[in-house]
Amino acid sequence: MKFFWKAFFASLAAIVVATLIFVFVIAGLVSSLAAIGEQSITVKENSLLILKLDNRIVERKSNNPFEDIELPGMEKSSTTGLNQIFHAIKQAKTDGKIKGIYLELSEIGAGYATTEEIRNALIDFKTSGKFIYAYSDAITQKAYYLASVADSLILNPVGMFDFRGLNAEHTFFKKALDKFGIEMQVVRGKDNKFKSAVEPYLYDKMSPANREQTTLYLATIWNHLLKSISESRKISVDQLNEYANSVMTFRTAETAKESHFFDRLKYRDQVLSDLRVLAGLKANAEIPILTVAEYDKIPAETKGLAKDKIAIVYAEGEIDTSSGNSAHDINSKDVSQGIREARIDTTVKAIVLRVNSPGGSAFGSEVIWREVKLAQEVKPVIVSMGDYAASGGYYISSPAAVIIADQTTITGSIGVFGTIPNFGDLLTNKIGITFDNVMTNEHSDMPSVTRKMTPFESKLMQGYVESTYNVFLSHVAEGRKMTTVAVDSIGQGRVWSGVNAKNNHLIDGFGGLKDALKIAAEKAGITEYRIRELPKQKDPFAELLKNFSVRMQTKMMESVMGSSYDYWKNFSREANAKGIYARMPFNLEIN
Repeated sequence: MKFFWKAFFASLAAIVVATLIFVFVIAGLVSSLAAIGEQSITVKENSLLILKLDNRIVERKSNNPFEDIELPGMEKSSTTGLNQIFHAIKQAKTDGKIKGIYLELSEIGAGYATTEEIRNALIDFKTSGKFIYAYSDAITQKAYYLASVADSLILNPVGMFDFRGLNAEHTFFKKALDKFGIEMQVVRGKDNKFKSAVEPYLYDKMSPANREQTTLYLATIWNHLLKSISESRKISVDQLNEYANSVMTFRTAETAKESHFFDRLKYRDQVLSDLRVLAGLKANAEIPILTVAEYDKIPAETKGLAKDKIAIVYAEGEIDTSSGNSAHDINSKDVSQGIREARIDTTVKAIVLRVNSPGGSAFGSEVIWREVKLAQEVKPVIVSMGDYAASGGYYISSPAAVIIADQTTITGSIGVFGTIPNFGDLLTNKIGITFDNVMTNEHSDMPSVTRKMTPFESKLMQGYVESTYNVFLSHVAEGRKMTTVAVDSIGQGRVWSGVNAKNNHLIDGFGGLKDALKIAAEKAGITEYRIRELPKQKDPFAELLKNFSVRMQTKMMESVMGSSYDYWKNFSREANAKGIYARMPFNLEIN
């Protein structure tokens, strides 16, 4: 009878879950159909473009209408495309109905390099003579860096201003694994002392090599931020460092204003009064405000369609050979197909490969590298690096004619590793599960996750990893016109900032996507062109049906686990790892 009740309750639970999922899908469909029926967005006179940017910023907004769906009991997790932001700022610059930009910032849902690109777009916007007004109740260092370009920078009289310097935090699992009886067997190149992606399984703190590389790239990023803030706010770099040492985060808003970080302290109602005056509106009039998502729906004015094209191929997220759980991970097959399409399209005169990736599968990186190399042989390929273009992200960039990055981009990490977890102690000694097997050959069960590798297997894996590393070195040496010895001297898994990377000849210059497009046009010898975005985005409804259960599981776990989800995801990935990885240190948080 107990088996009957088990089956009954399991079936009942399955029915409930299926019903809930069905309701969510129907709700999403109704919402999407309603959105289609909405009236088109129009720009009113004396309008303002508002930028909040506290949600996750991705390179290209997904066309999946269900990606940002808000489910009952689950935290909403919306995204904004960097391409949407660029389009909105560029269009607002020449739109006579847009009087200025209102920055209402608290935090930025992206890294420093992405923030820098948006900041540069705002600097360009200011050449129109239109205003940028920034206000915040509480603002992070990253958000302040962006807001510092504003003509007026306002803080709430009791608001908080976070300014205390950068901190790069690494998470280590060694002691936890030891308690559970799990051994992570790591294989990496014998000289890859800086390949710190595996250190969380080996140590309980940073190795001297990891601390050395982190100290260097963190210092160069911080110095760049200080220099830019100094130029905008007329505060010396030395004074800024003194303020950071004094921890402005826990000082009063009045102190922040007196230190010239802000122009004035005002409440929100006073800010709205300012905006009305700046927009040329009457007192108490409603302020016409457009969000990035709304303004992006308004097509840009065109003077006929140019025949020539430049393709932007997006490579964002972790590199894998499958579709993964996220629309913002790199499926090597899709990205390589996108590059191939751009290569054989005779109307595409140049390709910009936009890379924002910490790396991933070495094989997946090789697949993309091959297509980049083939494309470069027939037309210019320019790489534009985002927040990260490290390890596998650098692997796929190396054949390009020109590589540009931001000063704060995290890149390099030329190195590879492999991991094989050993759950033997956990399963046998702590849980009581034993294993027995029959093999036709001496190593038929290799690799096994229930026992330690033998010396033979360890040596075999070491050779495999070193062979992959040598291939990586040769690709970079060929693409960057260097010797493998020279590449190895700045490789060994070492992470560099964009500033360091330029000094080491890993990149050619500084700039963002806009600069990459300009270089691509010059290389191709064209002045008028259209943009073609690749890979082609898949039909959202087909993808929904294909991956719905996995996506729902991921969304639910993210909601329940919060910030801990990334730790679980990374460990789960290592436990199910297949092949060799070219990936930078994960869980690297610079704040």
